[in-house]
Amino acid sequence: MSSFEEYYYRNIGKRVRYYRLKFNYTQENLSQALGLNEKYIGHIERFERQISNKVLASLLEFFKIQPSEFFNFKEEYKF
Repeated sequence: MSSFEEYYYRNIGKRVRYYRLKFNYTQENLSQALGLNEKYIGHIERFERQISNKVLASLLEFFKIQPSEFFNFKEEYKF
């Protein structure tokens, strides 16, 4: 995995966690709400698995988050 991919998926995990907590969901509750394995969100947040585009789109739709808002990572990538 390239360093950019690591940056990308690590920051996605951080954003998933941020919004999950903002909307007061546990990892298990959010996984169930999205029809996923109950451990899946935890794996994403800990950067143990890469989130699929399908699951990411479902998450954004579920929380009604604009992609531009979600991908506004705090950490800038250093090329």
